[in-house]
Amino acid sequence: MQPPWTPDGPDLVVHGDNLPVISTLPDESFRLIYIDPPFNTGRTQRRQALTTQRSTEGTRVGFGGNNYDTIKGVLYSYDDTFADYWEFLEPRLQEAWRLLDDRGTLYLHLDYREVHYAKVALDALFGRDSFLNEIIWAYDYGARATKKWPSKHDTILVYVKNPKNYYFNNEEVDREPYMAPGLVTAEKAARGKLPTDVWWHTIVSPTGKEKTGYATQKPEGILRRIVQASSQPGDWVLDFFAGSGTTGAVAQALKRRVVLVEQNAAAIEIITSRLSNETAFAKVSA
Repeated sequence: MQPPWTPDGPDLVVHGDNLPVISTLPDESFRLIYIDPPFNTGRTQRRQALTTQRSTEGTRVGFGGNNYDTIKGVLYSYDDTFADYWEFLEPRLQEAWRLLDDRGTLYLHLDYREVHYAKVALDALFGRDSFLNEIIWAYDYGARATKKWPSKHDTILVYVKNPKNYYFNNEEVDREPYMAPGLVTAEKAARGKLPTDVWWHTIVSPTGKEKTGYATQKPEGILRRIVQASSQPGDWVLDFFAGSGTTGAVAQALKRRVVLVEQNAAAIEIITSRLSNETAFAKVSA
């Protein structure tokens, strides 16, 4: 089923496999895309030499402006689980590029297992000049490690469709306290500082009001910064790994329009319960 989405229609929640759903959406329809795909935590690590094949006829431009036939030769040079993961994710990243408007921005949320491979893939797909930021989200909760430094951060890669014409307004972003307020004026301390590319923000509290029970729920504070900086009221926001619906809840609260796609039926119920009763939205199955 083709989602009945139009730019002048209501917000949309789609229950279904995201690739065929987003493939039906029109080109350059979204100002902001945030995705938080599975992190591929179960892969077995094996090391092999990385190789690339340069081609003067290649459709992708990589390092130094050289053309390449495909990035899969690099990404698939590990084990079967790893290859399956990128077979899954790469076409969805291609769709994200297609769906961004000329001033649009993609935020890809991953962890240490895959983010460096994602950077290679996105450099090839968007172009290296379109890389805007590597955001580190650092938190203080989770398992303790005894044989290595504990892993307490995720990485969010930020790419723009057009590096000469993208929308970004950090003045709209919620400010945060200075870590050493005594080193700045009282006026600055009261106002707070703009976030940098390292975001210290706790996870969703297991006992807090924000908690939905969804295993990979992300805190609203993280999504607020993203939506505030890279979109304006009335802009369309897309999240096709919608999970617990945090992107939708934040986008609606900030007066943005939103399309959410999610395959998990239980998550769809959580999403619809979080969306504003005052804002019309359509719920369909694909």
